[in-house]
Amino acid sequence: MKSQRQNHFTIIIGAGHCGLAMAHELAVKGEEFVVLEAGQTPGNSWSSRWESLELFTPAEHDGLPGKRFPAAHGTFPTARAVSEYLRTYAASFQLPIQTSTTARRLEVGLGGVFRVRTDRGLFEAGRVVVATGVHQVPRIPPLSTQISADAMQLHSSEYRNPAQIPDGPVAVVGFGTSGAQIACELAPSHRVTIFGRPTSHVPEAFIRYAPALYWLLVHRLLTRSTPAGRKVAQRIHHRGAPLIRVSTQDVAAAGVAAVGRIEAVRDGVMLTQDGIPVEASTIIWATGYHPDYSWIDGLGTDENGYPFHRRGVSTEFAGLGFLGIPFQYGLTSGIIGGAGRDARHLARRLDPDPAVANKMGFVPDAEGTANG
Repeated sequence: MKSQRQNHFTIIIGAGHCGLAMAHELAVKGEEFVVLEAGQTPGNSWSSRWESLELFTPAEHDGLPGKRFPAAHGTFPTARAVSEYLRTYAASFQLPIQTSTTARRLEVGLGGVFRVRTDRGLFEAGRVVVATGVHQVPRIPPLSTQISADAMQLHSSEYRNPAQIPDGPVAVVGFGTSGAQIACELAPSHRVTIFGRPTSHVPEAFIRYAPALYWLLVHRLLTRSTPAGRKVAQRIHHRGAPLIRVSTQDVAAAGVAAVGRIEAVRDGVMLTQDGIPVEASTIIWATGYHPDYSWIDGLGTDENGYPFHRRGVSTEFAGLGFLGIPFQYGLTSGIIGGAGRDARHLARRLDPDPAVANKMGFVPDAEGTANG
């Protein structure tokens, strides 16, 4: 495709569930915008998750604004079903998405105009929403380099199914929801050890049999507007999200050995806190991700690597917003069911510099809607 230069009032970067929720809100307001997506389809990242992955929130709370998730209440959609839902969502609202377009650099030029440099040309706007989420760079501990080269190592983002894992003992590092689920799935065919300190647990029975109460808790009560929510936000940033739909009892029942944290690596083999070596032919690092906003020029980040913001509105650059940051406003900010609330807030509160909007030819009408 020929390199191009385009001007828009708003650019949304990322056509995952957060980006699509934002696109819907702007479309409802009649605003001009474009969504840039690196993948070949909207929701592309969901098609690369492991095959048995299911959401931990019931289908009735998995819809984006304007379109419910097409599954029975009380069921838990698969990653493949989510991928298909996002594709049909984008098509049903005819959202202006430019796929196979990777944002390489976001710059704030003279006069406050945002410039997005992509592999398909230059895009300029008076307002930008970064909806790429925070699962950009797999987090793998430095001690991984000390492990024997005979062991196969992969991050949980690369895991697909048990058939992918060769014969021999497996070590899963990371006792969060993903690590626990992968360990249980591998247990019937492999000898599995899980390293790490388990987080707190949300019982599946609570989610399955009291979904309305569960959603009230995680979506309405656990937000930055409540003391309980602020306390949970601090805990999650330091210890990780709770175990959901899987527990330490499930892991034990599956025959997985839980050994606590890795104390050290000696002679290429991981040691437990008691100094016991754990032999493993395969090591799966279920250790999460690092956020990466280094491609945004001049952006400051906090100690967790997240940009400075108030409910997703940048406190550094007028007209710059974010979606998908953990506990951006509430516990559900990073999941499908919570994306709409954060997107609606940005659609109302993310204001570009009026001089920039006028300079680019986008002038608000009597109702405040920006049109070209």
